[in-house]
Amino acid sequence: MQKQLKIPRVVITAPQGQSGKTTVSIGLIGALVHAGYRVQPFKKGPDFIDPSWLSRVSGRSCRNLDCFLMDDDAIRTSVFQTSFDSDIAVIEGAMGMFDGVDLMGSGSTAQVAKILKAPALLVVDCHRMTRSVAALVKGFKDFDPEVKLAGVILNNVARLRHQEMLSGAIERYCDLPVLGVIPKNVLHSIPNRHLGLIPAEEDLALQKAIAAIAQTAQDALDLGKIFDLACEAPVLSILDGETRIHPGGHGEVPVTIGVIRDRAFSFYYPENLTSLEQAGARLVDINALENRCLPEIDALFIGGGFPEVFLDRLAENKTLRHLIAQKIEAGLPVYAECGGLMYLGRSIIKEEQRFPMVGVLPFDVVIKNKPQGHGYTVMDVAGANPFFALNSSVKGHEFHHSCLVDLDTGSIDFAFKVRRGHGIDGERDGIIYKNVLASYNHIHALGTKNWAERFVAAAALYRDRWTENKKVSNI
Repeated sequence: MQKQLKIPRVVITAPQGQSGKTTVSIGLIGALVHAGYRVQPFKKGPDFIDPSWLSRVSGRSCRNLDCFLMDDDAIRTSVFQTSFDSDIAVIEGAMGMFDGVDLMGSGSTAQVAKILKAPALLVVDCHRMTRSVAALVKGFKDFDPEVKLAGVILNNVARLRHQEMLSGAIERYCDLPVLGVIPKNVLHSIPNRHLGLIPAEEDLALQKAIAAIAQTAQDALDLGKIFDLACEAPVLSILDGETRIHPGGHGEVPVTIGVIRDRAFSFYYPENLTSLEQAGARLVDINALENRCLPEIDALFIGGGFPEVFLDRLAENKTLRHLIAQKIEAGLPVYAECGGLMYLGRSIIKEEQRFPMVGVLPFDVVIKNKPQGHGYTVMDVAGANPFFALNSSVKGHEFHHSCLVDLDTGSIDFAFKVRRGHGIDGERDGIIYKNVLASYNHIHALGTKNWAERFVAAAALYRDRWTENKKVSNI
């Protein structure tokens, strides 16, 4: 059995990175929202930062679509389940349209467009280019007949004569409409950092940049034609499977999982949090920069982010750091990714200055100028832990500019043997200490079966033991 739904959708892509895809996507979504459309945003690839901006401008949680981490059915199902109440889905691509992990373009934006049967719009940076734009666009149009290239958006157009030459060449040689012309130097840029743009959660003042980008898009893009093209996407079909929602792990009372979510730790896939709730967890946000107490929790989730940007404030919050350490020593299940791993160590060293962290894991972290691990990962589960089954494999991704030093391996174990990627030392990742698993690896719940259920089960076990111990102590 299948479910079918008509979902207007369009993919925003480009010949290469730094062509303006993200800015055009933000602008297009903002302009559509301003015009009264309900827009569901998506981002191709393992990315936390661009989705934060697409979420901000759309008012809806942006979802990631990744062919390495998710199978085709999961990609279609994600779009189906999150877009059913929207007017249009806008999918921002990554890198160049046909850039993937191999010569066949596996995992490329083009592959996502084919899986979703979505028309693509090509954003072309026209700096120092005139008639040659037609050769470029025609090459992208003809390269893969299974991809429907439906139109072009011209970026960095110098003046009217430049625009006329570009548009005329595309219309004559490529038989494609030009759906927008963005003048040179009018798009407002969002500041960059080593992982890309600055996350939207980190600087609320950048809302002005979003508003300016959306206004530019209203003036520069043909929203009506873009929506009409999106409506040409065929009906989207998925397998008629029901999502299992458990009432509360053990019994009817849900376990409580704390999530450290603030400006320092903001890298969370919405599906990871939703999957925990569907498995029976109640999620409680914790701010590591401001909170001085720890709520009653049965487990803790610490995602990635930029702790190195807020080291002063993290170090100053001694009370919370000590409370977390005490709970971990008492057996609290903790799942930590990248920035969360860094936070649980003894200290983070940046520019030769040392900042104390939680201190429960036996290492220090040094911030480097270059990536220490970057790309997709495959990990074999070689150590017993609460979150992943022994002898299974885990797909993920990593992108970190830090490394661990002075690691005392005598008091910890490792969960993962690295088959692809770097991890902690090129061979291992996933430090296990009591009920903690902390790694550089980021996982996506839609591609990691039973992670959420095992997380909730660990929380329930901790809660039941704590409750029993409390009863015994009161006798």
